Amino acid sequence: MDKAVVDRIAQFEGQEVLLQGWLAAKRSSGKIHFLQVRDGTGTIQCVLVKANAVEDEFAAADRCPQESSVEVVGVVRKDARSPIGFEVDASRFRVVSAAEPYPISPKDHGTAFLMEHRHLWLRSRRQHAILRVRATIIRAIRDYFDNNGFLLVDTPILTPAACEGTTTLFELDYFGEKAYLTQSGQLYNEATAAAFGKVYCFGPTFRAEKSKTRRHLMEFWMVEPEMAFADLVENMRVAEEFLAYVVGRVLDERRTELAVLERDIKPLEGVQAPFPRIHYRDAVAQLRTHGSDIPDGDDFGGDDETILTKLYDRPIIVHHYPTAVKAFYMKRDPDDPTHCLSMDVLAPEGYGEVIGGGQREESLEVLRAAIAAHKLPEEAFGWYLDLRRFGSVPHAGFGLGVERTVAWICGLPHIRETIPFPRMLEKITP
Repeated sequence: MDKAVVDRIAQFEGQEVLLQGWLAAKRSSGKIHFLQVRDGTGTIQCVLVKANAVEDEFAAADRCPQESSVEVVGVVRKDARSPIGFEVDASRFRVVSAAEPYPISPKDHGTAFLMEHRHLWLRSRRQHAILRVRATIIRAIRDYFDNNGFLLVDTPILTPAACEGTTTLFELDYFGEKAYLTQSGQLYNEATAAAFGKVYCFGPTFRAEKSKTRRHLMEFWMVEPEMAFADLVENMRVAEEFLAYVVGRVLDERRTELAVLERDIKPLEGVQAPFPRIHYRDAVAQLRTHGSDIPDGDDFGGDDETILTKLYDRPIIVHHYPTAVKAFYMKRDPDDPTHCLSMDVLAPEGYGEVIGGGQREESLEVLRAAIAAHKLPEEAFGWYLDLRRFGSVPHAGFGLGVERTVAWICGLPHIRETIPFPRMLEKITP
């Protein structure tokens, strides 16, 4: 007898198999139990008929509480009424561990309650769909870069200095010295790009932003490619090609999950390169035309991004943001130093920035002045300045936040469902 899993159940048609999982739901008609068994890969109905079952096993199935761990033996057969096309004609049933009364019932629960029971909420059909889409997005990210000449490198999680800004750092003690949880692997990526040409890092990043918006987490995952001998134009080309590839993979592999989430896929099918490219000044003009009062020179807020992206049917690339609102390492536009060679990719449907990046400053003198202007300690960036002393070249890169991307592709109203255990302001459990 083979051990079967639900997502590959078709290959066992007509065979007797062992299923191991959890009892997600059941209904009975006295002489028949209809058992919904979830094994982590999917859910299948197992039909246990009293006349064909061991008496005490049939009785055990009748008493078995929701989310008890169970084993079922039976023959796999086709069933056109089943959502997956198959069910199991069960002959044996065993309770591995009976569950206590399950706190998440079919009735509606508030978000606060579900977040307190996040460790159990993960078992629901909706959360399964979201996290399977997330897994496909992560696999597609790696495949794109691995297949396009980028080398995966690992950058530190503990860092001695800020990358994005000193006000959003998680500080900790490092054997008597100050250290911080990383905001980004980018600075280290610039070093590895100078060694290997095209690289990417992929890992957790941390921002101590006191924000409760639907777009922010304190801990999130980011992929960051960096390219030597690349400018802003090449950076935008790679970003749009990459993002279109990731969305395409989800559409190819996860339509069933998107259907569970009731996601309208037409906007996703429109994610095709090229994306519209809009200079910051033109974007501000468009925003003002459509009701925003944003001053020229300010960074975009969530409302501004929403207004702007609703004017287009696909992601857009806004470039040449004001130098004053971007990080110290961003290269200034030689023709207009008040703006820099930066770019953000904004997702449609109000989801906003999913990619941010640009061309980096390669001049030692200019970079040193920028560090001083941002009141950062130059001694912490000695190694970073060395990259401009020993074979500096034009280089560029960007970062994509996985959780924002999952929220957009899945059509979720809040980022908290995009990762198994979200870390939010005033929320670090479970």
